Amino acid sequence: MARKYPRRANVIRYHALALLCAAPLLALAQTYPGKPIRFIVPFPAGGAGDLVIRRLAQKMSESWRQPIVIDNRAGASGALGLQIAANAPADGHTLVLGTASTHSINPALRRDLSYDPIKHFTPIASLIVIPNVLVAHPSVPARSLQELIQLARAKPGQLSYASNGAGTSAHMAGELLNRAAGIQMLHVPYKGAGIAVNDVLGGHVPLLFGAVATTLPQVQARKLRALAVTGAQRSPAAPSVPTVAESGFPGFEVVQWFGAFAPAGTPRAIVVKLNGELNRAMSLPDVQESFARQGFETRPATPEKFAAYVKSELDKWSKVIKEAGIRAE
Repeated sequence: MARKYPRRANVIRYHALALLCAAPLLALAQTYPGKPIRFIVPFPAGGAGDLVIRRLAQKMSESWRQPIVIDNRAGASGALGLQIAANAPADGHTLVLGTASTHSINPALRRDLSYDPIKHFTPIASLIVIPNVLVAHPSVPARSLQELIQLARAKPGQLSYASNGAGTSAHMAGELLNRAAGIQMLHVPYKGAGIAVNDVLGGHVPLLFGAVATTLPQVQARKLRALAVTGAQRSPAAPSVPTVAESGFPGFEVVQWFGAFAPAGTPRAIVVKLNGELNRAMSLPDVQESFARQGFETRPATPEKFAAYVKSELDKWSKVIKEAGIRAE
């Protein structure tokens, strides 16, 4: 029996040490945030990501009684803002908006980026996803995705699709569909969604992968025909439009996702607190209603699940871009 006492003492000392180590982290979480939070948005004001962050920042500020300062740092397809965030102190008082483009597509497409999407950032929270809709000009003789694919196979290289730019999720949706269906649609990149939509409306380009909010009004006005959405599930904003996955390509998913990140090394206790607050803000009924009106779908997740998703997206697009021979323009 006497031999058990040293072992018991060791266990007691171990738990005491663990409590001592955890105490500073608990205190840090209780006092955070101790000053205004700077939320860098690496795009111009007025875009989807900017609208999302401003809505959530309002709710966070009300809850924490600390200002959330939105800092729009557009430039270099988001790289400017990401670099500023990567160099900021890892104390939880600087956050940055990351997207499918900044953290999975551009890093796979470009070798000149000044940041590493995995090494330089701590994933905080998954925010929203925006699926694309494949729409066709009324002159296209296809009323479903399968009919379009049959048409594309009969006319290899003759059908083209517009997107809001090279390296965007809309561009990648077309490339992935080419590979999945064994077809050869040509990509026509535009410098913005509005210009792309106008050219498809004018019949200059027959097809378009565009965001729900951009394309749905034209579909409802019967100026364009919706063939499929690129999300894993049907969009609540367009429930009658089937997904690419259910149209014969299981597992197909291409969305523009948005998430919150902090500089690498941000303390775990702060990461957890930020994740909980952002998820709370997203769950509020008025926020949900506001996002739904704009075609935004919330996708809350733990920091660990979000980190795994970001890594899987980077791996996915690295493979597609390499095998398709896509180069930055």
